[in-house]
Amino acid sequence: MPTVIARGLLALPLLLAACGDLPRPFAGHPSPLAQRLAQPPPPRLAVPPPGNALLSDSAGDTLAGAITDALVGIEVPAVAHAARRGDWQLVVSADMVGTNVVPTYTVRDPKGAPQGSFKGVAMPGKAWADGDPLVLKLEAVASAPKIAELLTAIDATRKRSDPHSLYNRPAQVAVPDVTGAPGDGNESLALRMRAELPKLGDLVQTKPLGADFTVAGQVRTARSSNTTMRVEIQWLISDAAGHDLGRVVQINEVPAGSLDHFWGDVAMVVAQEAAGGVQDVILRQSGHPSGGAAAAAASPAAAAKPLQE
Repeated sequence: MPTVIARGLLALPLLLAACGDLPRPFAGHPSPLAQRLAQPPPPRLAVPPPGNALLSDSAGDTLAGAITDALVGIEVPAVAHAARRGDWQLVVSADMVGTNVVPTYTVRDPKGAPQGSFKGVAMPGKAWADGDPLVLKLEAVASAPKIAELLTAIDATRKRSDPHSLYNRPAQVAVPDVTGAPGDGNESLALRMRAELPKLGDLVQTKPLGADFTVAGQVRTARSSNTTMRVEIQWLISDAAGHDLGRVVQINEVPAGSLDHFWGDVAMVVAQEAAGGVQDVILRQSGHPSGGAAAAAASPAAAAKPLQE
């Protein structure tokens, strides 16, 4: 399951070249401050108290809670109760092997079908049977990363096996006109983003109808001083149903009035810097383990396809 990520742009000092080039305030190097890429969690994983794990009811509650805490700690959305409609489920059982207890973890899909399992760490049988909180917590912490790996493998396998899934075809991405920018920013930013995403393997269109994802740009400006203006650009990524999947936020200070007419090279740099973050969200939603460059290499026809309505 995907995790929440933070990335950023650290703007270089604004310089005007002697030859008269336009300022490029959004060009720079990554930092965790000025750009954020946030991704809401996927459907949750229910972790009910185990009924067949050689534990008392109270110890079963403790184990379920410890597993849930460990999963949430590595950003896997999990809840310690019985599965509800639409939930995936983690079923824990256990067997005696000599004097130790060996747990087994099985992931079931929302229909209750097993999708994968693995053996946990062997724990002392007596301490396990007594419900020792430390032993149960140690087991949960040791197994949580393996549970996350299993979930990722299950998700990838399901998407690879579906010929119509986004794992097996390029994403169709709508980039409507940007809103809120001064001057020609709305049109320039949208055009530049439509030009950048095909380089990463997406098919780009201007209308949301029929698109897998929509990338909507929003600009906000505010005077910081008599001579500077704060510009915040958000690229919001949503799916075909309109659910918020993530966003890339770029923030910078520019000379007051410098973007009141033409954005020029500024729009190009903004789109170049933001496109990678946008593609990260799209690839994660599509189940791709690779980055944008790899996706483009795998889909050269998509990169060359012209803008569509």
